[in-house]
Amino acid sequence: MKIRTATPQDAAAVQAIYAPIVLHTPISFEVEPPTVAEMERRITGTLARFPWFVGEDDAGRVNGYVYASAHQERAAYRWAVNVTAYVREDCRGQKVGQRLYRRLLEELGALGYRQACAGITLPNDASVALHESVGFKLVGVYRSIGFKFGAWRDVGWWQCELQPAGGAGEPEEPRAFGEKAG
Repeated sequence: MKIRTATPQDAAAVQAIYAPIVLHTPISFEVEPPTVAEMERRITGTLARFPWFVGEDDAGRVNGYVYASAHQERAAYRWAVNVTAYVREDCRGQKVGQRLYRRLLEELGALGYRQACAGITLPNDASVALHESVGFKLVGVYRSIGFKFGAWRDVGWWQCELQPAGGAGEPEEPRAFGEKAG
């Protein structure tokens, strides 16, 4: 599998992976699938600050994607990110998500981020297993936080330490994706 930085041209493939999840599962709390144009906007917007990677199978088709976003907007959170992974249905169970996440987490650590967080709509044994396989640990559950498909849904939060918080003093600022180390 080849892993590379996403481009706006990947929007249709990303949308094709994500739309069925929105339409047919409670995993995403979106209720209408984003259009291809919206996915293009999201990819472009994310890459201005954070990494977004896609995996390609041997035929060159996108088989999954991962990306990071701000954990919260308050300044003290700037060393933490939220991360997301989705894998094409026919590629699940083939370690695509693990490989993509390992690449993303490595990049985030190199950029200076300290913590990665992931919210998982429960139950979702496959997503829990994926996140725990790459080092995430459960830190809490928001009970009945979202309503989709006629039921209240819990969301578990997992956290992965990318690098230790370290000693006293102001840490170096995390860099934007694509920004060279200083």
